Amino acid sequence: MLKNTNYSISGKSLILNIILITINLIGLSFLVMGYHPAFEANGLLFKILGYVLMASTLVAAFLLEGMLLFAYVARVLVGGLFIVSGLIKANDPKGFAYKLEEYFEDGALAYRIKEWFNWETFTLEYLIDHALLLSVLICIFEIVLGALVLLGAKMKSSSWLMLVMMLFFTFLTWHTKECDPHTTFTDVDTYAINSTAANAKIPQAVDNENITILNQTAETVTIKEVKKPQCVDDCGCFGDAMKGSIGRSLTPAESFWKDIVLLYLVVIIFFSRRKITINNGRENIIMIVFGLVFISFFSYIFTWTFPVLFGLISLLLALWIRRTGGKILGNDWGMILILTVICSIFVTYVLMYLPMRDYRPYHVGSNLRERMVDGVDGEYENFMVYKNLKTQKDTMITNLDESTKSIWGDTDTWSFEKRETKTIKAAIPHAIQQFDPSIPVENLTSVEKEFEPIAAILANNQAQYIDVIDKETGDRYPMSLADFHLPDIDTAMYAIGDTLIRLDESLTDISLKEYILSQEQVILIFSRNLSNGNFSRISRLKEIAEKAKENNIAVIMISTASKEEIIAFREKTGLNIPTVQNDEIEIKAITRSNPSLMVLSNSVVMGKYPFRSTPSWEWLTENILKFD
Repeated sequence: MLKNTNYSISGKSLILNIILITINLIGLSFLVMGYHPAFEANGLLFKILGYVLMASTLVAAFLLEGMLLFAYVARVLVGGLFIVSGLIKANDPKGFAYKLEEYFEDGALAYRIKEWFNWETFTLEYLIDHALLLSVLICIFEIVLGALVLLGAKMKSSSWLMLVMMLFFTFLTWHTKECDPHTTFTDVDTYAINSTAANAKIPQAVDNENITILNQTAETVTIKEVKKPQCVDDCGCFGDAMKGSIGRSLTPAESFWKDIVLLYLVVIIFFSRRKITINNGRENIIMIVFGLVFISFFSYIFTWTFPVLFGLISLLLALWIRRTGGKILGNDWGMILILTVICSIFVTYVLMYLPMRDYRPYHVGSNLRERMVDGVDGEYENFMVYKNLKTQKDTMITNLDESTKSIWGDTDTWSFEKRETKTIKAAIPHAIQQFDPSIPVENLTSVEKEFEPIAAILANNQAQYIDVIDKETGDRYPMSLADFHLPDIDTAMYAIGDTLIRLDESLTDISLKEYILSQEQVILIFSRNLSNGNFSRISRLKEIAEKAKENNIAVIMISTASKEEIIAFREKTGLNIPTVQNDEIEIKAITRSNPSLMVLSNSVVMGKYPFRSTPSWEWLTENILKFD
């Protein structure tokens, strides 16, 4: 019989308790299925089965003293999932930080507090500047906590921390699931009088009934505004890993039920926390083996074997430090310290370079053109809701035909309530939707104008204009030849000048997307912010630009910078290459490094390098670029 100090893990019957725990987890699965839209037809049956199986087996396990064994099973599941979940986030801490920034916006999580407590001035936006730090701390904390749970270290404290953490994340996913983008809330903010926000909102308050100035001084202005919530459609629990592996992330409802399951298992552990002590040698073998098997399951889903290796090394090092650390480190605190150090080394590496496993659609080997059309259309059903005026019950119908005429045709009994759309199969959007490197014509500098594809577009968009001249002022008003009609011109006021050949005014933006995707080889340099980028490897970028030009390979910078910022950057660095703009969010998705270099070949990503790993031209020619 398995023993843990004075408590029997096996209970009164090991076999019976294993069976009861298995049935309980099956019941938990039925319960979750009962609330999932995919099983709506049998939802009630699954719910009943789930509740009955879970309740009955919990009672039976309690009577057979099997709850401690259940806690051990829960430790494997929770500990393994915490390690995987934390490692997925730690692999891309900047991506997780971007998700935290979404939650810290006033219209996101803070709006619940404003709504519940009528606290109109409450805000979490001050945390946005610390999102990356919080991201790193949460990732490390989650991995360390998962390892401690598997090893049975600091179980009283770990159980409390897990419970608090899961209560918070369950609330977070509930908020995400229940967020209504059509509701409103009241927000009160104080701005510096000369701030961008104040300059925008003060004039709007004149005509916009949703904006009210509560107080204005020479230095600040307090504005009350009625807003709509910013609903986050992806909780970020597994970052981009699920999108990059199975094609979609968890829906808000699925994330909520995932946390409900975890919370249930954490509660099982919590009530047995006083009976759980640090693992003995036999327990370590069992817990680590089963924990790694569970981690392997997620590694298979996420197509990444590293979590298994990381988990094994981390757990073994924690056991090693406890055995060899002496009085100072040979304890639970020594285990916590070494686990924290291992996690910190990993996070530091990916922050300095790029995620070890890139799940985004711009990873090496990805065909960007294919990822722009890889979405799946959804299936929807429209229906109308009619209320029975006698019973006050609603009935849904999909068609207004003879088969439903007894409802829609009987206005004495039935009242039309609303139209709704039911999702039969959710749409999966294209993985890449916002990649469109372009530049407004007015922002073109001589560098862009001399770039062959842009020069060709400009040459192919010339149009004829008639020079119309104001006789009194001499001002000129070129008029398109297609729009010019002499009888409409007041010749007493205007003189008709020469026919001009100039750029068609209808051309306002020039896109290089098709050019970039169709090139046999093209080098892209991404920088979402030129002023904050680390251009310590600028000499290599200049070398690449110079050598690429000699070999007829285009080098293009893609940024969010303004024309003035680009000119200043060129003067400072001497990197004179055509520069176009793209959405900042998309650049963040393309690369976490600022700047970063990417090589494309016929729209396939051949290589992607953070600024610290900027390759030399010689290395590129030997390993990536091809020449006839």
